[in-house]
Amino acid sequence: MGKWTNVKEELNACALIWPAMTDQAVLSAVQPLSARAALPWLVGLGVYALLLIAAPRLLGDPDSYSHIEVGRWIMAHGALPATDPFSFSMHGAHWITFEWLSEVIYAAAFALSGWPGVVVVAAAAIALAFGLFTFFLLRELSPTLTLLMVIVAVILLAPHMLARPHVLVLPVMVAWAGALVRRMDRGGPPPYWALPLLVLWANLHGSVVLALGLIGPAVLETLLRERRGEWPRVILRWLPFTALAVAASCLTPYGPQPLLMPLTTLGLGPALAWISEWRSQDFSHIGGFELLLLAGIFALTRGLTLPVVRALVVIGLLHFALAQIRNADLLGMLAPLYLAAPLGRKFGGPSADDAPIPARGPNLAGIGVLIAMSGMALARDVRPAAIITPEAAIAQADLARTGSVLNDYSFGGYLIFAGIPTFIDGRGELYGGPFIDRYNRAVALVDLGDFLKLLDEYKIGATLFAPQTPAIAMLDRLPQWQRVYSDDVAVVHKRRDGSPR
Repeated sequence: MGKWTNVKEELNACALIWPAMTDQAVLSAVQPLSARAALPWLVGLGVYALLLIAAPRLLGDPDSYSHIEVGRWIMAHGALPATDPFSFSMHGAHWITFEWLSEVIYAAAFALSGWPGVVVVAAAAIALAFGLFTFFLLRELSPTLTLLMVIVAVILLAPHMLARPHVLVLPVMVAWAGALVRRMDRGGPPPYWALPLLVLWANLHGSVVLALGLIGPAVLETLLRERRGEWPRVILRWLPFTALAVAASCLTPYGPQPLLMPLTTLGLGPALAWISEWRSQDFSHIGGFELLLLAGIFALTRGLTLPVVRALVVIGLLHFALAQIRNADLLGMLAPLYLAAPLGRKFGGPSADDAPIPARGPNLAGIGVLIAMSGMALARDVRPAAIITPEAAIAQADLARTGSVLNDYSFGGYLIFAGIPTFIDGRGELYGGPFIDRYNRAVALVDLGDFLKLLDEYKIGATLFAPQTPAIAMLDRLPQWQRVYSDDVAVVHKRRDGSPR
């Protein structure tokens, strides 16, 4: 996204400079502590500080509004919704909030500290993920290679660092993947201790099926490492773990339904092309993703050989990242974990001088810095971007008492937050592909007749669109519609009194 351009440029510059540094230079920065003890804290706190400085960017997505309102609804009713209470176009339709725990966390943070609290929660989750990410990489890589991987991951995740449920599950995902990769690297029994992470994951975000998918590579690599005669023993060792993992993933208020949410989303089909984060990567201009991809291809030409299972995992993650922009997160945070051991064998791992030491000092210092930064962040006045907040338009046009409002997709989150029923919002699983596709084609005037039909079919009393929406020009020319408000954020049209509906 354009709003992260400056951050990306700075990080890209760091990526060019860093290879020139030696491991000794990196280690000297954290002496007398070992890199293994200090670097996870330094990385986590550095990411946290960066996100707090760029706090408004975390609030740049309209779904942040709706997630908070859903969380408030859950706390007010003491229950989870089974049907849609927020729209008029789908009111009463079957709907589950598969991210309910994240929404309650965000709503509680908002109730306690407003938008600064939401920023602190999201930033802390991302920072924790990067701290764990660094910790796991340092087991196999030198500090220099570890920090290079961190820079790559930050660049890939930057556009999607937003106060939404997916960032709360990032540390859980890293911990789960790190536990499985550790077994692939060192052998041993399945990590039963990590199973509770799946219960947390399943209630924070609807991507827990990915966690189950990551078990497959661990089992396959273990099988390939053993003689064929040992395969039954390996399968019997991993089978109970896999069964318990599936059971843990179903421990939600909705049972196993969240496991199917990725399939529901991907089932939107062509409608996904209208949603920016679900589009495929755009190579019409050079960006961070393309540069990193080319750098990775170059690295493979330098003689790096990957075990077949690791290669398949990286290829799979790369496919997901190419198919949908938002999946660059998975490539950035998971691929390095699977590449760490092969890279360590090729380019050198932790040195003998980097033996682990008691981490009490770094922990106490890190916690102190964390508390100080959080306190300063909570004292700031931050709020979501104006471009997704049509507050003035709603107030001036009195849309709360207008009736059915045909709204811009990007305004759906704020309308839910403001208590105004939406025509459409970010819950693609509720509206379905045909509905989303019809809406976008209509407001883009791809199908002019259907736009007019939409106004009458849903008895629309007012429209609320971003200024660049093609439908605005048509409404300006329709005698039964009148423009009643406009600014740089939104334009409002209302039906003239007495116009048929």
